[in-house]
Amino acid sequence: MFSIKNKVIVVTGGNGLLGKQMVSSFRNQGAIVIAADIHFDKKGIDDIVIDITNENSIKNGIKILIEKHKHIDGWVNNAYPRTKDWGVKFEEIPLESWRKNIDMHLNGYFLCCQMVLELMKKQGFGSLVNMSSIYGLVGPDFTIYEKTEMTMPAAYAAIKGGLNNLTRYLASYYGSFQIRINTVSPGGILDNQPKSFIENYNEKVPMRRMGSPKDIVSAVYFLLSDESGYITGHNLVVDGGWSII
Repeated sequence: MFSIKNKVIVVTGGNGLLGKQMVSSFRNQGAIVIAADIHFDKKGIDDIVIDITNENSIKNGIKILIEKHKHIDGWVNNAYPRTKDWGVKFEEIPLESWRKNIDMHLNGYFLCCQMVLELMKKQGFGSLVNMSSIYGLVGPDFTIYEKTEMTMPAAYAAIKGGLNNLTRYLASYYGSFQIRINTVSPGGILDNQPKSFIENYNEKVPMRRMGSPKDIVSAVYFLLSDESGYITGHNLVVDGGWSII
């Protein structure tokens, strides 16, 4: 059960924290996994450079993939493009920065969806997973950022909230072609954050710990497998209970 063996799966942002874990885990389960990113620590033989903010880059990347693999079973929109001033306080966000972040991230996912789903439509099968966030579902608790320089970027909430409903739209639009589109919404992932932030987060979340990349990968794996074949338009929340309180 829950096999993705021999499936051709593309993970954008494949060189990032979650992306690396997805690529490694899926390959260990026998899938043919293509990491797609704009840079690599070490580029594998099947990996490919794709910039999701560039229409031609996505188009050319998909063309190369199809020439080699003939089809795509699964696609994970996981890339996380953002500006250098990402994370400034709401009242300090330049309008141009806001526009650019929405354009790079949400519109980049849109471009990937548009091209990949039309390909899957011709195939008559496929599963696409959009990586969202609890902050596309609930408002932030700013108390967890106290005593740190961190904050929750406003554009992130707008992007992920929009992505959740875009996913529902796409699931309805492409459902008759046996294509499934879902989102996975992680809670906080442990990634060298300040000690005070980790303590604040752990005190609030019901499971009393931050998530790990492995916690998230298993959810994506399920949605790519045939065992989730009647699930589409769903937002699978993996957050240790954060969003239920």
